[in-house]
Amino acid sequence: MLSWNAQPYITHLIKLYKSILFGFAFSPSLRINILETTRIANFLDCKLILLHVGTKTPAKSEKINTIISQTEHANLSITILWEEGNPESVITEACLNLKIDLLILGALQRENKFQFYLGSIARKLTRKVNCSVLLLIKPSDKRVPCKHVVVNGLDAPETAMAIEHAFYFSNLLGAQQITIVEEILTKEIQVTVEDDRSLKKANIIKQRLRQREESRVKNIVEALPVDITKNLKVKTQSIFGKRGYSIGHYAEVVRADLLVLNAPVKSGIWDRIFPHDIEYILSDLPTDLLIVRKQI
Repeated sequence: MLSWNAQPYITHLIKLYKSILFGFAFSPSLRINILETTRIANFLDCKLILLHVGTKTPAKSEKINTIISQTEHANLSITILWEEGNPESVITEACLNLKIDLLILGALQRENKFQFYLGSIARKLTRKVNCSVLLLIKPSDKRVPCKHVVVNGLDAPETAMAIEHAFYFSNLLGAQQITIVEEILTKEIQVTVEDDRSLKKANIIKQRLRQREESRVKNIVEALPVDITKNLKVKTQSIFGKRGYSIGHYAEVVRADLLVLNAPVKSGIWDRIFPHDIEYILSDLPTDLLIVRKQI
């Protein structure tokens, strides 16, 4: 469960986020999602924009204003926007035109694989928007301390940025531990285990791969500002298996409060043919999920 402590862990971090957009529907979870989102905006010191794609009515306006009046942060800058049209297109364009740094969406866990508004819109938004995305599956009415953040350590161009954002969030959350998970494809072992000799060879290769990945991740962490690393217990974990599925399962097993991943790199037609590693997580969210994307 992602929830925010009463005070930021440290207060002199470089700001990675300045503006947040929350796309909301009038669902039963609206109030609790608004409470959680306003906490996030407060601790990130961001302006908050609430966007509803649908008709504005007096009843809806009264409901959203009532909820906002119940939030903990009276001085927070909040703007409410009402737009009509296709939710996917409207939210995507809003993120671009309003120069949004973080899009927050309320998500449902394990229901028809993934639902928001009319089913697959949140999944599409995670692919299309030009900013980072935070999916909330367990918003909290009251603050619950965050203890453990898990971040992807995959050998990819944007991973260093994802790890930096994970440390940044961990400090603001007051988290105690961050685990960097290196997912290693089983095919990298390239040994068929048939007897004791081949088993020993496979284990040696696995150990070398672990050492290689741990060294790579260590270099990334050492390059980060000391201010965001010194107060956290940092652990690395190598996992052999299917990318996306493995880290999602790990985050669930260790009961992580937040999972951080770098956004998949778009590759044209292949995106429509082969699913990204992240699709495994989106189909069965293990916890709140932050997808870090470099803005264009």
